[in-house]
Amino acid sequence: MNTTLSSLRKLGRYLLRQPFRLFSVIILTIIAAGFALVGPYLIGMALDQYIIPRAYEGLFQLCIMMLMIYGLGSVVTWLQAIILADVSQRTVWSLRGDLFSHLQKLPIPFFASKSHGELMSRTTNDIDNVSNTLNQSLIQMISSVTMVIGSLTMMLILNVWLTLVAMVTIPLITIITKKIAKFTQRQFKGQQQKLGELNGFIEETVSGQRVVTLFHQEARIAEEFNTTNTKLKEAGIKAQIYSGMMGPFMNLFSHCSYLLIAAVGGFLAIHEMATVGVIVSFLAYAKQFSGPLNEVANQYNMIQSGVAGAERVFEIMEIPSEYDEDQSLSNVTSIRGKVEFNDVHFQYGTGNAALRHITFTANPGETIALVGPTGAGKTTIINLIGRFYEINEGQILIDGVDIRNMEKNSLRSQLGIVLQDAHLFSGSIRDNIRYGRLDASDEEVVAAAVQGNAHTFIMQLPQGYDTELSAEGGNISHGQRQLITIARAILSDPALLILDEATSSVDTLAEIHIQEAMNTLLQGRTSFVIAHRLSTIRNADKILVIEDGQIVEQGSHEQLLDHKGLYYELHGNQFQEGVLS
Repeated sequence: MNTTLSSLRKLGRYLLRQPFRLFSVIILTIIAAGFALVGPYLIGMALDQYIIPRAYEGLFQLCIMMLMIYGLGSVVTWLQAIILADVSQRTVWSLRGDLFSHLQKLPIPFFASKSHGELMSRTTNDIDNVSNTLNQSLIQMISSVTMVIGSLTMMLILNVWLTLVAMVTIPLITIITKKIAKFTQRQFKGQQQKLGELNGFIEETVSGQRVVTLFHQEARIAEEFNTTNTKLKEAGIKAQIYSGMMGPFMNLFSHCSYLLIAAVGGFLAIHEMATVGVIVSFLAYAKQFSGPLNEVANQYNMIQSGVAGAERVFEIMEIPSEYDEDQSLSNVTSIRGKVEFNDVHFQYGTGNAALRHITFTANPGETIALVGPTGAGKTTIINLIGRFYEINEGQILIDGVDIRNMEKNSLRSQLGIVLQDAHLFSGSIRDNIRYGRLDASDEEVVAAAVQGNAHTFIMQLPQGYDTELSAEGGNISHGQRQLITIARAILSDPALLILDEATSSVDTLAEIHIQEAMNTLLQGRTSFVIAHRLSTIRNADKILVIEDGQIVEQGSHEQLLDHKGLYYELHGNQFQEGVLS
């Protein structure tokens, strides 16, 4: 419940970003409620002063007045709905923008622990639930509060004893509402979690559809989907059933209260302790008093779903940004490129150590190659250079400064990375290359593509640099995607360069083009190259052989072959397999 209240307070702060519009809605709601409250009073007056005494002279004027009041009330309610729709959409727009912006600032380990589908569920389904609640329930909540207060005030003015009778069921309603609310909130939160899991499964399966088809796993995947889908269905049924209990309970208590008022009111009228008009007006106000409560109860499942969605959104937004750093950290504007690892230790979470006693130095302009078995820790080392993960012990220095004393964003602005999986965005080839430096001119983009060996194949495409790429560049080959990412890195002109097995997934011809582009990229930069094919790192200034999280050998290509250790074995195995020329 504390989490719920906290989420509601945070959502309230988003609404208060539009104080004038929100104030206008509240004023219009009060006016609309005022018109609605006048109606029952006039009906009672008509009975007592005109209908029962059979004095019809003023009845026509009173009916005209009531018609005008109800008409004005409808116009005000319409204006209220328009402004509130604007308020709710602006609120959701702001919330969605803040959530997406915050996601961009979260550390890499967070994304490693969450599926893409789960995160998409929070930015779409959960936000949509909040939007629906604001659109359909917020106006009802504001109106309900106004009508309940206004109706109660009019009931007290008309007859205190009847008001006490009307209040008999309120304590029971309050107790049952709290019990149901406490239970159903857990059910709706569970439903949203199951929906996130299902979205994660769908995203993972669709992105890996080729693998599913290749290994004939369609039936098993469909079975897993049905299992997860069934869990979502069961969670949804529980949430809807228990939240659906609220409406019938409220209607039952409302009818009981209405019956009590009618009985006591009839007694008072018979004994001339109240007029018939007062009783009729009071019954109308009692209906207006309980009606809003019933409306809220009928929308209870939507409200609970919206609150559960808000909780899941704010749960993400409460995760500290990786840029929430000490303001005294230095802003890196330029570096020479000397990188030192001094007895670095690192482990992921509470698992076994991924790196132990890592010590080496890369001088400015040197190329450092990292080789070793899969899982040895090569990628971990380069992740630590960019502070995507923080070391547990030791030091990493760049130009003699501990990188923990450098502001992350400025440090990464000096870093260029070309990964094994070349990631491109939907859009033109020109825009994807310019992603390396958004202020680059078209001429600079072309120059980077020429240096990166990508210009020739780009010009052979029908629209050249304006060719639109599909999702992740699926309409060009892997080698071509890799050349574009190299051109992107060249355009960014980084001081430090990381190449993570950039040629491991391409054929020999594509490898030649990529290797030529990488040679251009490596010039004058301190570079770290994770090598799958050892033939690509013969000319590295230093080769680090990593095994089980430790550097077991280091030296040049010739020195390591002469040493006849692990590198010699890896080289021999690749040579025998015909990988090396």
